Amino acid sequence: MTWPVTLVEHDPSGLVIGLRPIRLRDGAAWREVRAHNQEWLGPWDASLPPTGSAAAEVPPSFSSMVRRLHREAKAGRMLPWAITVNDHFAGQVTVGGIAYGSLRSAYIGYWIDRFYAGRGVVPTAVAMALDYCFEALRLHRVEINIRPENEASLRVVAKLGIRQEGSRTSYLHIDGAWRDHLVFAVFEGEFPHGVLAHWREQRANATARGPRHADH
Repeated sequence: MTWPVTLVEHDPSGLVIGLRPIRLRDGAAWREVRAHNQEWLGPWDASLPPTGSAAAEVPPSFSSMVRRLHREAKAGRMLPWAITVNDHFAGQVTVGGIAYGSLRSAYIGYWIDRFYAGRGVVPTAVAMALDYCFEALRLHRVEINIRPENEASLRVVAKLGIRQEGSRTSYLHIDGAWRDHLVFAVFEGEFPHGVLAHWREQRANATARGPRHADH
């Protein structure tokens, strides 16, 4: 795997949606977006379960987080992207748990500034990431795990046509407790022309049917 990787999509809405490596100089924008979106993002944030060690329970700083992400990327285990909209930092898409050999799989996580929610940014970003996983990394399977209560994230997989595979009980520590998750998965070849092409077609068809059916 070659890192860094940057991907760009010129959206029909006029937005330029990009995936680029998250970087240390994103710190101010990252903190500003997170602060303004605490109520929007907080319920879905990963948290650290109690371990009995105070040091182990302190969240990492932004700079240490970015350095760790880039070490993982260089080792071929992760793709830590920032989402940009017209070159402005807007959120993150992270492909993690990349495994090769007989498994060839990964998972995707994402979050977005509420200002851009409902404008097709996250589905586009996730579609670009999925296409890269299948076309460049030649993975076989990529999954997305979502809390059943997270309606915004569930809309993303619904818009992309990603099917639910099952569920996992008490799967991840989120917002202070172990939470159940629904499992959605995409396999290589499932979208013959790519996930992004499928998403473009879905939006074009919705627009042709009229505003009542358009992507919101």
